[in-house]
Amino acid sequence: MAGPVIRKRQIVGYASGVFDLFHVGHLRILQRAKSLCDRLIVGVTVDELVGYKNRKVVVPFEQRLEIVSGLRAVDLAIPQDDLDKFVMWKKLKFDVLFIGDEWFETDRFRGFERKLKSAGVKVVYLPYTAAISTTDLKAKLGKTAPGSLSQRRAGRKKRKT
Repeated sequence: MAGPVIRKRQIVGYASGVFDLFHVGHLRILQRAKSLCDRLIVGVTVDELVGYKNRKVVVPFEQRLEIVSGLRAVDLAIPQDDLDKFVMWKKLKFDVLFIGDEWFETDRFRGFERKLKSAGVKVVYLPYTAAISTTDLKAKLGKTAPGSLSQRRAGRKKRKT
């Protein structure tokens, strides 16, 4: 006769980001996060909150959410509608917060880290992928792009039919 089934408690991880102009750095951080937990929830920052970086997104929220949802490493993608990681923990009750190491020992994250640790949440800083960032991609596009598609279309002569 078999004994009772003992289920191992799943470790739930949370990572978040804007994920605009999705690139290999985004992919790698999510893959690393997934390798360190059983279930990975990813918060995709809503357009209204992106202003904290004093920038606008290129890819609209709904499309960014769909891209992230389609990744093998992601178990659930949700709107990140609050930048406070402790508020997100209250909603989701994750065990581990994954964040890029560019935030390590910043004033902003010291407070989050203290609150999360008091709740038993582990904060794991993952290595930033050197030589690629959305900011750099946008800068390169701004220097090389001849104009937006809508600008090119507006300047185009209509074909005679």
